[in-house]
Amino acid sequence: MKILISNDDGFRAEGIVALHAALKSLADVEVEVVAPEHNNSAKSNALTLHTPLYVHRADNGFRYVNGTPADCVHIALTGLLGYRPDLVISGINNGANMGDDTLYSGTVGAAMEGYLFGIPAIAVSQIDKGWGHLDSAAAKITEMVHHMREGALVGAKPWLLNINIPNLPLAQIKAPKLCRLGRRHAAEPVITQVDPRGQTMYWIGNAGAAMDDSAGTDFHAANLGHVVVTPLKVDLTEHAHLDQWAQSLAGLVPANHA
Repeated sequence: MKILISNDDGFRAEGIVALHAALKSLADVEVEVVAPEHNNSAKSNALTLHTPLYVHRADNGFRYVNGTPADCVHIALTGLLGYRPDLVISGINNGANMGDDTLYSGTVGAAMEGYLFGIPAIAVSQIDKGWGHLDSAAAKITEMVHHMREGALVGAKPWLLNINIPNLPLAQIKAPKLCRLGRRHAAEPVITQVDPRGQTMYWIGNAGAAMDDSAGTDFHAANLGHVVVTPLKVDLTEHAHLDQWAQSLAGLVPANHA
């Protein structure tokens, strides 16, 4: 099995180093890293289209790109690797990607790029920042990958999973729980400061607190200490309201233009 690893924290981040080391312990597995040169959190699915991208190999053997997480996976799959991996894993991210965060997440964006190329893909994050019990998170995702391979999930049709792992000793991490995404309140207000030249600077405010953390959501399962597993899809169509919108749009079109 061939696994491509990327992330959004940068190629020297502790999470990707730990994940690479853990996955290499699996039998008959080849692991390759193509990750951003610098931190690219909250870059979502962004691709770099108007400036050139360069790939370098670091002293630890990882390859890094002066671009976004999605750039890394895109370049890897369209020419850099020279082969098609069986699985794409993005992470381990320094902090949770749950609820609305998944729309902004570079970690999820990298995994989604693999999915868009028809490859099973996983975005992996630790729930709390700081890399606490990182070895446990790496061991848990490696265990899950092993079982996925044994269950013939890897190599089947493409799928996209968002996994968040609690920062706990391995023995204290509860079993994986399948969840839907929760929702957050709106982000906190923008932070303004004045720079040394007297110009106003703006910093994006912190994410809002959980608004929907009821039973069945990723926030709820995380609070209980479970490995949180959420299957994601790319289709953003509001299928449930297509008929309603058809009627609304019909009313906007004059009869002689119908």
